[in-house]
Amino acid sequence: MAENGEEKLLAVARHIAKTLGHNDNMADDILQIFSNFDGRFSRENMANDDRRNSAALELTLKSLERQISQYVAADQPIWSDSADSAAFLDAVDDLITTIRDWTPMAGDKSVGACLVRAEDLMQQTMFRLEDEFRTLVERGGESLELNRAFRSELNGNSSFDDEDDEDEEGVIGGGEEHQIPTAQPITDYDIVIDALPSGTINDLHEIAKRMVAAGFGKECSHVYSSCRREFLEESLSRLGLQKLSIDEVQKMPWQDLEDEIERWIKAANVSLRILFPSERRLVDRVFYGLSSAADLSFMEVCRGSTIQILNFTDAIAIGSRSPERLFKVLDVFETMRDLMPEFDAVFSNQYCLFLRNEAVTIWKRLGEAIRGIFMELENLISRDPAKTPVPGGGLHPITRYVMNYLRAACRSRQTLEQVFEDNAGVPHQSKVDDRASSSSMSVQMAWIMELLESNLEAKSKIYRDSALCYVFMMNNGRYIVQKVKDSELGSLLGDDWIRKHSAKVRQYHVNYQRSAWNKVVGVLKLESGSLAPNAAVKSMKEKLKLFNIYFDEICKNQTNWVIFDELLRDDLRISLIKIVLPAYQSFVGRFQNVPEIGRHDKYIKYDAEDIEARINGLFQGSRGSGGGRK
Repeated sequence: MAENGEEKLLAVARHIAKTLGHNDNMADDILQIFSNFDGRFSRENMANDDRRNSAALELTLKSLERQISQYVAADQPIWSDSADSAAFLDAVDDLITTIRDWTPMAGDKSVGACLVRAEDLMQQTMFRLEDEFRTLVERGGESLELNRAFRSELNGNSSFDDEDDEDEEGVIGGGEEHQIPTAQPITDYDIVIDALPSGTINDLHEIAKRMVAAGFGKECSHVYSSCRREFLEESLSRLGLQKLSIDEVQKMPWQDLEDEIERWIKAANVSLRILFPSERRLVDRVFYGLSSAADLSFMEVCRGSTIQILNFTDAIAIGSRSPERLFKVLDVFETMRDLMPEFDAVFSNQYCLFLRNEAVTIWKRLGEAIRGIFMELENLISRDPAKTPVPGGGLHPITRYVMNYLRAACRSRQTLEQVFEDNAGVPHQSKVDDRASSSSMSVQMAWIMELLESNLEAKSKIYRDSALCYVFMMNNGRYIVQKVKDSELGSLLGDDWIRKHSAKVRQYHVNYQRSAWNKVVGVLKLESGSLAPNAAVKSMKEKLKLFNIYFDEICKNQTNWVIFDELLRDDLRISLIKIVLPAYQSFVGRFQNVPEIGRHDKYIKYDAEDIEARINGLFQGSRGSGGGRK
């Protein structure tokens, strides 16, 4: 024991001399100084000690070579026998310890030569440990029969795609060598997958410890991630998510892309809420106590699948701004928003930070896409040409489209408010009424309504008949107000907006009556002052004749005009009857009391019931007149 201690003392002295000396002569001088204080540091003793150390290392190295070589060259997996695996790990530990203890004396030529051999042996050992590690991961997954575990953990609450072949048991691939267990599509996310048996995890942990200790941590992470990465890729494929480039996504027909988005939503939820957390749990057990290796391995396992998920999202975000895409883009935005806590939790380490940051960037880009879609809707409204008038002054297709579009969009009010609030400095704020207390979404909706109203006013001017112009504005204004009142648009735009635009509809009503009926009713007014009897009779006959002409003409024309809203149509007819009928009855009554007229019945074409019936026959519309309400 004392002799062994003395050997170590001499080895330390030699190491100090080698370290402090810039060359061999300086090292010898330092040792000479040591020998002046203690004779054990004499040149003779140091030379003898060198030979003894070299011989001891040689002996140790030959023993380790014999032990390790038999396992490295073995045809069968070492871990198929627990005794062999334990003995192999012990030999690996001894090799790691030997290299570590003798490295300080590597300056000695004989020791240095032995250490080169030891490093070569370590390299061979690590290659074999990599193979064993890979075999354990692959066979461990097969032995667990993952899909059965999946089904049992879900307790019958899972939902599997109809196209999945139950006989496959979730294993796909052409041959046994390529069979990879994969997760079936599910709807219950509150589960964790134990992807490998506990015993296998323990074995992997023991190998990982040795490889990290030997300086082969990255190699261990790479072999681990290559195996687990296949599992994730096959699981995403099983969930129906295709590997598509951004260009391929953007060229995909919209109907196909809608279906792909549904599959993406399912795959993203399963990945972030089940697969990735389960992989994190597994990697933390395999690399327990080796945090850097664990973080690197997890990043390499999940990177490809995460990028696949994010690339699809990015393709949606930078794709077409066509308004009909809004609702699916909202689905993608909401999915990403809801998964942000999972991105933060799962990708919290330094290696995964770029994935989390990329997810946040793409999510924000989706918000920009949604705002861009609304800008495109604004352009669509502004550019819609005023060419052909809608027959009968009915509802214009742009009115139906925009109002139904906005009503549907408001079902995602909370999301849209978030999107618009994130857009600092709303560009339309100064273009609408003072809405200092309004939300950004309220301002956006008010601006779109203003654009629509301006477009309709331009379209109304293509009607030659001013009365029909007012009917057109009345119809479209009424439709807009009703759609606003019975949806979320009402609370966004506010009661003042509804009152203001309801008043506009009433004014259109008044303007229509004046434009269309003032002339009709006006001819029934008698001139003030005294006329000669013959002149008065002639004037009354002429007025009655003109009334019949005007009334016939207006009824003929306006029978095919449209008032789409039944209540508005009834109100309009009643108001017309109240205007026309009293004036007509008064005139006819006075006409009948003029004795000079004689047989007055040949001049009176309509009685009161006829007038009322003709007015009630107005606004029946015709096919293609835009009278239906949807």
